[in-house]
Amino acid sequence: QVTLVESGGGLVQPGASLRLSCEASGHTSRTYTMAWFRQASGQERDFVARFSRNDNTSYADSVKGRFTISRDNAKNTLYLQMDSLKPEDTAVYYCAAGSGRLYATAPWEYHYWGQGTQVTVSP
Repeated sequence: QVTLVESGGGLVQPGASLRLSCEASGHTSRTYTMAWFRQASGQERDFVARFSRNDNTSYADSVKGRFTISRDNAKNTLYLQMDSLKPEDTAVYYCAAGSGRLYATAPWEYHYWGQGTQVTVSP
């Protein structure tokens, strides 16, 4: 059993930065590909960034150049550094872990999910 707990969300102004954390328990982060997704109100859950088991990273076009995903294996923690935040980044952000396809980007490919953390970007 894997448990994921996100933290770091909040209310910020456009242009600000936030760092989300996802602490994993029940496994070593090396075992799984881990990712961040987000879901705005009334919208589907969308892929944001992925850190694969082979250390490959990938980003959605909408966040490329502004967000950085990283992983601390010693702490079993996944991070998402979000810079130059925009109002359209407002959403609940979810951490996910999956043991399937190495470069998975679809929500159904991930087996474990955190409870989510709210990020609101507003003037």
